[in-house]
Amino acid sequence: MKTFRWSIFSLVVLVLGALAAFAQTSSNVTVFSTGFSNPRGLKWGPDGNLYVAEAGIGGGTSTEGKCDQVIPPVGPYAGGANARISKVSPDGTRSTLVQALPSSRDALGDVQGVADVAFVGTQMYALLAGGGCSHGHAASPNAILKVNADGSFSRLADLSAFLALHPVANPNPPDFEPDGTWYSLISVGSNLYAVEPNHGEVDEITPDGIVTRLIDVSQTQGHVVPTSIARIQNGFYVSNLSTFPITPGNSARYTVNNLGGVTKVFAGVTAVVGLVVIGADTFFLELSTDPGFPAPGKGAVVRLHGAKFTTIADGLTTPTGMTVGPDGALYVSNFGTGAPAGAGQIVKITLP
Repeated sequence: MKTFRWSIFSLVVLVLGALAAFAQTSSNVTVFSTGFSNPRGLKWGPDGNLYVAEAGIGGGTSTEGKCDQVIPPVGPYAGGANARISKVSPDGTRSTLVQALPSSRDALGDVQGVADVAFVGTQMYALLAGGGCSHGHAASPNAILKVNADGSFSRLADLSAFLALHPVANPNPPDFEPDGTWYSLISVGSNLYAVEPNHGEVDEITPDGIVTRLIDVSQTQGHVVPTSIARIQNGFYVSNLSTFPITPGNSARYTVNNLGGVTKVFAGVTAVVGLVVIGADTFFLELSTDPGFPAPGKGAVVRLHGAKFTTIADGLTTPTGMTVGPDGALYVSNFGTGAPAGAGQIVKITLP
């Protein structure tokens, strides 16, 4: 059974891309910006612009014979240098801030690249998921990058090395990524917190680049594939994708305390890839809501208020990231995987 994969259906999304154009989104969904290549996590910066991580489209560089590879049929990966970070002005105009970052495509078509961005004050950081020798980049590990306003950057922490030295309790050998498939990044105070779905962990990174594990999710919850994280008082909420084929309602919200204890609190959401907390409400971004494998037009945003789930937006196609804007609206990466280069969107969802 596949875990953190949309490789199986990425080709389906390509073939059915024309049909996705006819997917009817909710009336509160509007296109904010276009021209992205597999957009993933996104954050509004202190300068009033939106910054979007993009996975890119992979490439043709192989590292077979140089290091452990992801086993077939998923592996091996082939690397390229076309992941990037885009800057989007308040009127939706996209420009490239950082380009030529590690991107990698597996044997089934899934792409990893820049997974997410976060800010500590005015300083931007980026989370790499397309790097590492197992992804076709022997000299460029998965990492936290420190990104400057002019687009220059430096490596803060080597996440590939951290994974190699600190294995989780219950990895999944049939679908194991040596360099990880890092997905979400947030800041709390001066520290960063990164979620790695394939191994199943949440890690803390200090301003000096020291990485420690906050929680090994796999140890107590098994292979639930955590993807998303949000800060709450005295801890965090974490939510998960779960495994494929999709079983509706099989994802959940977990509470992680500041000491690393994890508790499953609410189940009933599906294939979650994004999590936002606004006041007393939790918003979940669902990759696809139907059983089986994701399909065009089946992505949704669900609100949890008290113990009640309500769908507030639907008709999305493989959405992959979500954040709240300065205007109180949600901004979502749409066509976030399996789409041709430049076909990704950022959509704005006005809350009812």
